[in-house]
Amino acid sequence: MNLLRGILSFTLIALNTLIACVPLYLMGLVRLVLRGPARRWLNRKMDWIIDYWVGSNRLLFRVFRLTRVNVRIEGEADLSLDRWYLVISNHQSWADILILQTTFWGRIPPIKFFTKQQLIWIPLLGVAMWLLGFPYVRRMSREQIAANPELVALDREATLAACAGFRDHPTTVLNFLEGTRFTPAKHAAQEARFRNLLNPKLGGMSYVVHGLGDQLYRVLDVTIRYPHGTPTFWELVQGHCQEVEFLVQSRPLPAEVTAATDAESVRAALGPWIEALWHQKDDRVEPAATAPAAAPPRTP
Repeated sequence: MNLLRGILSFTLIALNTLIACVPLYLMGLVRLVLRGPARRWLNRKMDWIIDYWVGSNRLLFRVFRLTRVNVRIEGEADLSLDRWYLVISNHQSWADILILQTTFWGRIPPIKFFTKQQLIWIPLLGVAMWLLGFPYVRRMSREQIAANPELVALDREATLAACAGFRDHPTTVLNFLEGTRFTPAKHAAQEARFRNLLNPKLGGMSYVVHGLGDQLYRVLDVTIRYPHGTPTFWELVQGHCQEVEFLVQSRPLPAEVTAATDAESVRAALGPWIEALWHQKDDRVEPAATAPAAAPPRTP
């Protein structure tokens, strides 16, 4: 039963992606010849494709009872489809993105997130995310940066260019500050300062805060916890993920951050604030227990 549910869920998500990409690609071709207000108008309409895709996946979650998301929002009155947000979250699995998108659907503008440059080659999705203005960035080691510091400047310019487009209409930007999914091996190699999290990286967040400026209404600090063990994407669509704990804390940026005048001073001001938030989040994220492989999901 779980295998059949997984095959059907995956097939429907793939079909949903194909359906969404047809109008998106056509709109992308039309956009090539547009300029000024007409181009900005079309960009807003293209974001409807994200709403369709996420809304369809949300319905699939409910129909197939893939999981139950226990949502707690501190500051729900702050959520609106007409404002700009930055979402920061811990990151454990590819499932996190689907959970974030489907949980926030209808509450805030469509989510756009930092994407590794290599992922542009994913069939359908890679080009779709590029057309929708997702910031594509490089994953670089300290050695690569030391050998070629200009790589950092390229990522900064790509993020600021994306933010310039985001300023045209309400947008939500998602940034996994850890930069990669948490694993015990990565945690040990990094000599992390936290028990259950990787060290946060502030470069991308500082560019977004600087790029969106006073249009950024709130930072939505999300903590995702899988009480029965962190699922893979395949385990999620099979229904093996019994439940998800999803805590949202709406936070204004500190005054010292909003007063900063450039990306570097923004980053310096963010450092102590994010370090304190990450210690709080570390206390909320307990090591996942091993869940029974065939445990039935609960009603979402």
